[in-house]
Amino acid sequence: MTYTRFAIYDAPSDDALAEFGATWLGWDIRTGCATDQPDVHGLDDITMTPRKYGFHGTLKPPFRLATGTDVGGLQVAVTEMAATCAPTKSGGLALTTLGGFLALIPTGDLSGLERVAGACVRALDPFRAPQSKADLIRRRKAGLSARQETLMLRWGYPYVMEEFRFHLTLSARMPDQDRAQWFQTAQANLPPLNEIYAIDSIALCGERADGRFELIQRYALTG
Repeated sequence: MTYTRFAIYDAPSDDALAEFGATWLGWDIRTGCATDQPDVHGLDDITMTPRKYGFHGTLKPPFRLATGTDVGGLQVAVTEMAATCAPTKSGGLALTTLGGFLALIPTGDLSGLERVAGACVRALDPFRAPQSKADLIRRRKAGLSARQETLMLRWGYPYVMEEFRFHLTLSARMPDQDRAQWFQTAQANLPPLNEIYAIDSIALCGERADGRFELIQRYALTG
């Protein structure tokens, strides 16, 4: 399989949570297959944007390979990074509305999670091709702060390091008047959530020719 971009995700391995995410979005990142969504009017529309990424929490945002690098080298680097990075735990996930879209976010102490994400961004940056001018222009339309601009120019994405906020996306941005209803619908479909959210592995994922991401390999955090 040839991939256009790569990313490091937390792809939940908890069966009930992972199954919920795959079914809700209509795409199973673990198997690279479409799934049947719940029979809920409008669900296909509000999940169309996040569907291609699958159910995940971003640790290192999608990137194209830099000139002179290859997938084999990237896999070696991810293996080495995972071997030096300790797993982490936070409080359980909570459903929330974040920036106009539905997401699950962890609660409690997030310093360990931020540590893992920072390690992924730093260690694998040599494999990231510079952003194109078009990408920079698109990102700047969001109205970046001075610090976010600096982070984007250094790491290829404005929401990393201290601007990072881990979340598992469940929808596209929605009109204000629709959010409460969709919050209730998502809440009704969620499985029971654990009181602890653990990240003990990271997932190297690739963007296929059809624009959808799939799991390439999972790496245990053993540092």
